[in-house]
Amino acid sequence: MSALSHEEYMKIAIEEARKGIHEGHGGPFGAVVVDKDGKVVGRGHNQVLKNQDPTCHGEVMAIRDACKNLGTFDLSGCRIYTTGDPCPMCMGAILWANIEEIFYGCTVEDTNLIGFRDGKFYELSKPENRVKFVHEVSRKQCLELYREYLKLSGGANY
Repeated sequence: MSALSHEEYMKIAIEEARKGIHEGHGGPFGAVVVDKDGKVVGRGHNQVLKNQDPTCHGEVMAIRDACKNLGTFDLSGCRIYTTGDPCPMCMGAILWANIEEIFYGCTVEDTNLIGFRDGKFYELSKPENRVKFVHEVSRKQCLELYREYLKLSGGANY
């Protein structure tokens, strides 16, 4: 299979998003994960409303689909095409999945203009703003849990 152009992969992501908005699943956010050979291995669209789950963003759903289809949590060598610049949660999921490149359509500013609050999350994730709502508790006990994990597992495996 020959690889498609960036625009053709984005067209697939747009159609995925369109499907979701017409079915009332959530916002206009669709994504596809493409492997190193150019094959679409995962698709997803925003399903926040459908599932009543704020983590069901298009990128997360596409990553879940790709992981299921490939039988792995490691999407090294893959790239993702998404209709909107990934929010901090989706960016975290993309990084945890080891996806190597991101291609997006609309900017954070575009997303804010249609009523979504992505900009707020970028602002709140800055270190100087985290102190307002992130608090350390029971570190000693949590460190013990980490040591237990290290002893049982030999270290992180992802």
